[in-house]
Amino acid sequence: MMRVLLHGCNGRMGQVITRLISDMSDVKIVCGVDSNINKASNNYPVYTSLSEVKEEVDVLIDFSNHSCISDILKYGLDKKVPLVICTTGFSTEEKQKIIDASKYIPILNSANMSLGVNLIISLVKQAASVLYKDFDIEIVEKHHNQKLDSPSGTALAIADAINDSLNNKFEYKYGRYGKTEKRAKNEIGIHAVRGGAIVGEHDVIFAGGGEIVEISHQALSRDVFGYGAIRAAQFLIKKQPGFYSMKDVIEEE
Repeated sequence: MMRVLLHGCNGRMGQVITRLISDMSDVKIVCGVDSNINKASNNYPVYTSLSEVKEEVDVLIDFSNHSCISDILKYGLDKKVPLVICTTGFSTEEKQKIIDASKYIPILNSANMSLGVNLIISLVKQAASVLYKDFDIEIVEKHHNQKLDSPSGTALAIADAINDSLNNKFEYKYGRYGKTEKRAKNEIGIHAVRGGAIVGEHDVIFAGGGEIVEISHQALSRDVFGYGAIRAAQFLIKKQPGFYSMKDVIEEE
């Protein structure tokens, strides 16, 4: 039985994971942490901070806010608990703190917990290596109107994967408001749409002179992120200290 501490348990994704795990026989949420403990009704104890947690846990799954990362890392390091960090919007300094902590405990961090999205990242790298000389590359992401960060962490992860495969020759252009010159060849355009209840859509467009190649992913339900996070936790509790991603989970499937 895998014992989970769910950080951000009363948020959208926290409640998705709560529902999914309630139907599982080999996983149990033993406690949760949320700044708003009265927002939802759960069948496990909920605390306002990690310092209050008394239960023994095997793994922490986080779907909260990047501002909580210092407390999460401290808890993981103090308790020697693996961390599945599903939050996005980290600063460069915060990302470095995560990497530093992974020298002592297993940490999995991914901009998107969907197995499908992480497969897409592999596909766009392959496409970019073939098409980049004759095709312009644009990324369009769409999310609900409550999403805080823009562009999405997934869009940036896709852009980074493409750029890494091309020896980091490209520059990112976030929209083109006010721009009065032609598109440069070494651009990757990144565009964000926010509206309604869109769960998450990502389109990578390779636009050539006579054809367009488009690779797309659409999340129809938040369940895909929840299942990915649970699968990541099951993967991580078997691992030695290190920094992992959903790519590692997929490769072990």
